[in-house]
Amino acid sequence: MKILIIGPSWVGDMLMSQSLYKHLKQQNPAREIDVLAPNWCRPVLARMPEINQAIEMPVGHASLQWSLRKKIGKQLAQTGYEQAFILPNSLKSALIPWFAKIPTRTGWRGEMRYGLLNDLRVLDKDAFPLMVQRYVALSQPSETSALALDNILYPRLTVDDKQRIKALEQFSLTTDQAIAFCPGAEFGPAKRWPDYHYASLAKKLIADGYQIWLFGSAKDHDTCQQIQNQLTSNEQASCHNLAGETSLPQAIDLISQCKAAVSNDSGLMHIAAAVNTPLVALYGPTSPDFTPPLSQQAEIIRLIDGFHKIRKGDADQGYHQSLIDIRPDMAYTALQQWLK
Repeated sequence: MKILIIGPSWVGDMLMSQSLYKHLKQQNPAREIDVLAPNWCRPVLARMPEINQAIEMPVGHASLQWSLRKKIGKQLAQTGYEQAFILPNSLKSALIPWFAKIPTRTGWRGEMRYGLLNDLRVLDKDAFPLMVQRYVALSQPSETSALALDNILYPRLTVDDKQRIKALEQFSLTTDQAIAFCPGAEFGPAKRWPDYHYASLAKKLIADGYQIWLFGSAKDHDTCQQIQNQLTSNEQASCHNLAGETSLPQAIDLISQCKAAVSNDSGLMHIAAAVNTPLVALYGPTSPDFTPPLSQQAEIIRLIDGFHKIRKGDADQGYHQSLIDIRPDMAYTALQQWLK
């Protein structure tokens, strides 16, 4: 049975969608699962053993491009897919499987997608409060009314040991006593723990004999540099700014090497969870009640309740006060359960 997944647009969401693929494979190991995904998510899909192939989605998630979606749909119509799962809730995300005439098209109702989806589910947000529950529920009979988190198969990425060794050599990383810091986050500083808190935590950990490896994209490089700049020259020798230097597969392999990780709510937080690296996750305006790290070795620190849709905080350098209030010693104490 060939299945097409219309995947989400963000790395963290794509990681959580792996739970759906695991359940589909558990139900029928012979299922062949292809995922239509943005190019930046494909390296993550390459580390999911459940995936047959990741097909590049050339249309931006905010763009309609009706004729291009129709063209892609007609191309996919030749591949013999029997079912499609449409994970985004937008109307346009359901167009390609419809154009491809895939017999069964499964997804939540979302933006009034009557006709485009013929296995249309109506979401009970109270029954499925977490994003991962909503993904996995699509693999279950439509009458399923609840799905306990304990019964969900968590995401687990494969680690390439040979590539990990090459990455260690490439970046002159020689220790097995490293802590990963992931200080970046999409949409500006409101979701970020302040750089000066990261620097204070780094000082404590370096004094304990650990190295700090700073991860992120190229746009996080300056943030990581700000952390490094607040360290003494001796401390800087134990702090490596890898943001924008590693590829995403290299970041996956190197984070798997670390004793623990400290992260904002971000895609890298979900990667740390998916390679089973012990994790301290720092939340502010966004809520772990919807997209928590899926790991038995994750400690969440959050001092407020609810979800606050903001792009910029009103405190220092655009940071949100709820994240400023998380003191470095809180994160340090939380780490100790993993580092002992």
